[in-house]
Amino acid sequence: MTVENCTEASPSLNVGSSSPSEKDLATGDYAERDSEELLVPPLNFAMVDKGIYRSGFPDSANFGFLKSLRLRSIICLCPETYPQANNEFLKTNGIKLFQLGIDGCKEPFVNIPEETIRGALKVVLDARNHPLLIHCKRGKHRTGCVVGCLRRLQRWCLSSIFDEYQRFAAAKARVSDQRFIELFDISSLKQSPMSISCSKRK
Repeated sequence: MTVENCTEASPSLNVGSSSPSEKDLATGDYAERDSEELLVPPLNFAMVDKGIYRSGFPDSANFGFLKSLRLRSIICLCPETYPQANNEFLKTNGIKLFQLGIDGCKEPFVNIPEETIRGALKVVLDARNHPLLIHCKRGKHRTGCVVGCLRRLQRWCLSSIFDEYQRFAAAKARVSDQRFIELFDISSLKQSPMSISCSKRK
């Protein structure tokens, strides 16, 4: 599956009453249509799998776009208090927040809590939480670790997992994140109901 991310200046798209198609979301191909409402994806937005999305921290400019996804849940990987405007948006649209805070550290002092990543994956693997958005501050490191460990469960080969991680992290890619993904113990999650596709990425 090809995953393309939105760049730092996320493209906006004009849509009418219809939502972006899964193909559009997976490829980053947002066709412009005549409309009154301008929908702006969050920073580094992309589709991970059917019903699973990733991005940087959404703000009020992104609420219209998020509403079009008909989200049931959001996983926030930042420890800071969730902004009031975001909380109001979630409440208005019946979206459940799973806040699993991980401190945003820089190398060489990176501490990735395995239990927190495991908790996030359990939420992701439960289809009752879909459609779902995973986000941290910029959608690079913390989000990249969760998605990378998810790819391990999907039996992607490491080179493809790291290629996807690096596309989002770019020059900020961390060796420590990639080592964490490689060594993450997926055995306790293998019994979880796999609501996502498990095709191998070679």
